[in-house]
Amino acid sequence: MKRPLGRVAVAVGAGTAAFGIAVVPASANPSTVWTVSPSAAGFTAVNSGNITMTFNIPVTCTASSASGTLTGGNGNPAKVGSVGAVTIGTITSPCSTILGNITITATTPWSIVARDYDPSTGVTTGHVGDISAKAVLGACFFTVAGKASSSYDNSTGVLAVNSVPGELTVASATNCGTLVTTSTRPTFKGDYLVKVKGTSTIPKITGSQP
Repeated sequence: MKRPLGRVAVAVGAGTAAFGIAVVPASANPSTVWTVSPSAAGFTAVNSGNITMTFNIPVTCTASSASGTLTGGNGNPAKVGSVGAVTIGTITSPCSTILGNITITATTPWSIVARDYDPSTGVTTGHVGDISAKAVLGACFFTVAGKASSSYDNSTGVLAVNSVPGELTVASATNCGTLVTTSTRPTFKGDYLVKVKGTSTIPKITGSQP
């Protein structure tokens, strides 16, 4: 017998984990000049480990990829890249929940925004912005928008996405009962391995002051 979505949401909501990110102190002199090497690099990215999300219930995706361009920029925060395509889940490896598979379709472009650079570690912190996606779970469908905190490591090429509750919001929800409403605060967590398109080269993002 199928359980109503609203009842399931109440049952599992209290036990759902929200994924956070540690607060990184800002530099005394924030970077305002952002350089990408190779310059204006096209990139591809694939997930390293599972991508996990919450919409009151946990979502697990074993396959995800993205592509776009890293361009560098000026200011703080500054847009240093654009994500032109994002795939979350595939036909053969769909994202899953305790209620069945969920289909997530991204609407791009998304942006890569830099805020702080630590030259001792080669890590840039910031966020992935302009996030927009539609999710379908059975008869329930909803849209998500906002940003997700992130960091990028020049030594490993890992773009670590670690949103905190409140960065992403549900813009609309239909046929979802209490499972997903406009009061729901989704989270998104996952690591992506970034390479210069068509190569094994790890692109570098560095910040400096003029």
